[in-house]
Amino acid sequence: MAIPSTVPSSAPGTPGARGTRTRARRSGPGRRHRRGLAALTALATLTVGCSALYAQDPARTSAPAAPPATGAAAVQAVPAAQAQAQAGQAAQAQAAQAAQAAQAVLAAQAALAAMPAARPQAAAGQELNARVSAAEQQAGMQQALAAARRWGLAALPLRAPAPPAVKPELADGPGVKRAPGLPPVVYRVPTTDKVVFLTVDDGAEKDPQFAAMAAELGVPMSAFLSDYLARSDYGYFRALQAHGVTLNNHTLTHPDLRRLDADALRREICDQQDHLQQVSGTRPRLFRPPYGEYTEAALRTAASCGVTAFPLWNEEAFPDHLEWRYADQKFHPGDIVLTHFRAPSTDWKGTMPDMLRRVVDAATAQGFAIARLEDYL
Repeated sequence: MAIPSTVPSSAPGTPGARGTRTRARRSGPGRRHRRGLAALTALATLTVGCSALYAQDPARTSAPAAPPATGAAAVQAVPAAQAQAQAGQAAQAQAAQAAQAAQAVLAAQAALAAMPAARPQAAAGQELNARVSAAEQQAGMQQALAAARRWGLAALPLRAPAPPAVKPELADGPGVKRAPGLPPVVYRVPTTDKVVFLTVDDGAEKDPQFAAMAAELGVPMSAFLSDYLARSDYGYFRALQAHGVTLNNHTLTHPDLRRLDADALRREICDQQDHLQQVSGTRPRLFRPPYGEYTEAALRTAASCGVTAFPLWNEEAFPDHLEWRYADQKFHPGDIVLTHFRAPSTDWKGTMPDMLRRVVDAATAQGFAIARLEDYL
């Protein structure tokens, strides 16, 4: 979370257009339904009545009765008798059809009779739902504003857009380095969304105020953990994970990967993959090389144990300032921001909440939202 009645009418110029609209307004949907129902009822009644008369006196549907015939006349009378019987059967069938029509009309009548009561009830329900939704949105906004004030933000953070249905293609180009068969190295995610991504490295400082601030403000971020620093309290990072923070790989002991042979690379990268899967229940997909340094061998080793991308960074955040890669000293869509889990020191002049406040305020002031890196990579 970022704290953030259709009226029928004739065509213009057609004779009778105004009269049609006037009659529609006078009658209304309910009166049209009642008129249609009355017409259907009258038609069904007439049909049932006529069919009943035919059924009671089938002779009505045949020629007038003739005197009894003998001889050849009697033979000629046989087809007439058959015709009379067939006419009677047809009349009975018509009566049955009329009865079915009458039942259908009665069913329609019952449904229409129920509509005047159902419509207001449905409308009332819709209005109530709308009011509840509006009240919930208002309450959420008030909570977000209160949280922003409580943590000293300059403005309400912007809400990130919905994650892309399809993640951006990580082809070799500006912000992305890629070689065939190897995980891409990403400095800036190729997107036009006005979003930046906050990533936090190492795991030395486990500040409960930082965790509370990030959770209450709903700031998405990704952690890249080195085991030797995080191992003292993986519970802290599992708590962050419960609030949507993904736990990613930053090696076991934070070495310079350029100095390692194949076995050491596998131990530093793949063993930490296994360990973080045990700790978090999810195998990491992202790996950040210490110091931003890597080799082709490191890329291949990481790929062999489940890594799909190497996200680096474009800006670095401190409690008292931001370091920019670009001369304009501004965020660009898809920028990745690096920071660290650190306590106040001579080179870390403030707290982790101070750092988070600085990043959120800078992004908001420039019209950017903070989004979740794993939704794009």
